[in-house]
This record gives sequence, C-alpha cells and structure tokens, in this order.
Amino acid sequence: MTFTKLVKNSAYYSRYQTKYRRRREGKTDYYARKRLISQAKNKYNAAKYRMVVRFTNKDIITQIIVAEIDGDKVFCAAYAHELKRYGIKHGLANWAAAYATGLLLARRALSKLDLAESFTGVEEADGEFALTEAAEVDGEERRPFKVILDVGLARTSTGARVFGAMKGASDGGIFVPHSENRFPGYDLESKELDAETLRKYIFGGHVAEYMETLADDDEERYKSQFQGYIDDEVEADGLEEVYTEAHKAIREDPWKKDDEEDGEKKDKDYWKAESKKYRTKKLTYDERRERVKAKIEKVKGDL
Repeated sequence: MTFTKLVKNSAYYSRYQTKYRRRREGKTDYYARKRLISQAKNKYNAAKYRMVVRFTNKDIITQIIVAEIDGDKVFCAAYAHELKRYGIKHGLANWAAAYATGLLLARRALSKLDLAESFTGVEEADGEFALTEAAEVDGEERRPFKVILDVGLARTSTGARVFGAMKGASDGGIFVPHSENRFPGYDLESKELDAETLRKYIFGGHVAEYMETLADDDEERYKSQFQGYIDDEVEADGLEEVYTEAHKAIREDPWKKDDEEDGEKKDKDYWKAESKKYRTKKLTYDERRERVKAKIEKVKGDL
C-alpha cells in the first residue's frame, strides 16, 4: 500500500505570498523592472528614464517613462497611428514604421527639453551603427539625453521590430546604450553589420520586395494584402520616397496635429456637428408609448 505525501498543506499556504497582479497576469517582468529602475547609490534622486516600446496588432506605442515613488510618469510619448500625419498611412506595425515612431519620440522629447537643435542625430539614415555623442550647448559640453530600452516581455531576437524603434530614437538624437548585434544585417560569423541591409529595413525595402514578389506570383493575394496601398496608388518603387519624406516632416514639426493634416484647421462647430452624428435622440413619453404599440402590433401580425 502506497501513500502520497501531502505537499500543499496548511503550513505551505500559511507561508504562501501572492505575487503582484501584473506578474499573475503575465504583463510585467519584475526581475527585469527592478534592474531598469534602480538608481545608483551615489546619484541620489537622479531620474532614470526608460524607453518603453510595446506592439499591438495595428499600432506601436513608444514612451519615455520615469519611475517615481508614487508611480511611473510618462515624460513623452509617440504612437504609430500618428504617422498618418506625416504621410505613412499603411503598414503601421512594421519595421520601418517602428523606426519612424522611435524617431518621432526622440524629436518630441528633445524639443521638449530645448535640445532639438543641439542634438540632431543622424539626419539622413544610412544604416551605419552610431551612438549619440556629447555636443556643445551654450559654450559648454553637454551629454545627450539618456534613456534605457525597455522591451517588456518581447523576444529580443536579431532583427526584432523593437530594435527598429530603438534605432529610430538613437538616430533622432537620444542616447540609447546598445550594440549592433541585434539589427537586421548583422552577421554572426564575421561579427559585422551590413549597413545596406539595415538601411533597406529603415525605408521599407523588405516590404517593397514582398510587394513585387506577390504582384508577380499571386495577384489575388497581392490585392487582398495591399489593397490600401493600391487605393492610394503607392507602389513598391515609391515606398522609400514615402518614408524619406516622413522622416523629413517629423524633424520639421514633431508636434503636428490632425487638424493640420489637410492644411486647414477645423473649428469647434465642425467637431460639434461630428459628435451629433453619433448621439441617440431621446424619445418623449408619447413616442415611447407609440414605439411599444408598434412592436406589439408587429408581433401580433407575425402570429
């Protein structure tokens, strides 16, 4: 006769500590978070900024966040759906869009700090590995604004989109400590980065190649996957120009509003009329009675 040992007894449960809610939900890696936000002992109360990058099915969220005693505070944010203001209307979750979103975040943060002119970053993306260095501001040498990449629970495999956002922020003039071995185009054997491959990803070259392949091999699938591009008459050859113009527009005005998209600002009356379209009119007492009578008559008629 065998006996099974009781492991989870009352002594076990009396010592069990419930994990944090976001750990139970599988949303936060607290082991990593502790190391991202802990400050150096000799730098009391020095803010430590994180560049948080998260992906949804149709959007990219990039934020610069600082952890304080009363909670995390967002210093600056940029989203991929905002790229429509700059001419990028399709593929808002791909590698090239991640780069553009990271660039938008960097330019916004630096303009907020009045450092946009001092730290311009890489104005023409060439795919070369480069870190933002110190610059002269008001006659004195100033170190660049530093953030640490927070990838959350995303897989950090070579060529991952999260590194596209990081590259965009780095080229935008922010100092993000990183190496070149996670960018697309990095060769493990030679330990070198192929700048041309990385540049291709920055300007959506991999998407253009896929569009051309589908257009030649499977026209029906091409139309179903790239219908938005076809409607806006965006061809594979013109993708690089779209991203080039968007990068230029982001640098010119990182705070562009939706109202300015069509060249004219919409007034309050326009938005009032828009909101009224979705309001349900409240019925009077007599109207409600008539509505109920009509329903009863309809049910009787069906019987």
